[in-house]
Amino acid sequence: MKKITSLLSLVICLFLSACGDDTKTLGDTPGDTATAYFDALYNQQDLQKASTMATPNLTRIMKSYGTAKQFSRNLVNMQYDEVTIEVDMTNMSVREQYGDNAKINLIFTGYLNGDKIDEMRSVKMLRKKGKWYIDKIVADPYAR
Repeated sequence: MKKITSLLSLVICLFLSACGDDTKTLGDTPGDTATAYFDALYNQQDLQKASTMATPNLTRIMKSYGTAKQFSRNLVNMQYDEVTIEVDMTNMSVREQYGDNAKINLIFTGYLNGDKIDEMRSVKMLRKKGKWYIDKIVADPYAR
């Protein structure tokens, strides 16, 4: 009887452990981190939060601007009152998702002073210890 109870307990534990939550956490993909980074800059106006998702070199540059608004206006060269950020999935490849480097294209749709503005930016990302970080914001090749 004791063996049956032990075996039954083991089987129940296996079934319960298989029913765990399988949702992804923030930072699982480079696209998640890039979206969260720009959301912190534009929608939350939180330079400190955004800097936790950047490499030390980019963090140093970010902090030199003082505020999220100054950094986004001068270095990123985009301004919004409110913005929606999406990952452009057209150029995604398996190699980009599983390597330690990634280039992510983001589409920004937002408003500034009531005018709708659509922009696209690319960011270079690095993975360190399983977590993705923004390494560089690629300059817009079409900007003046």
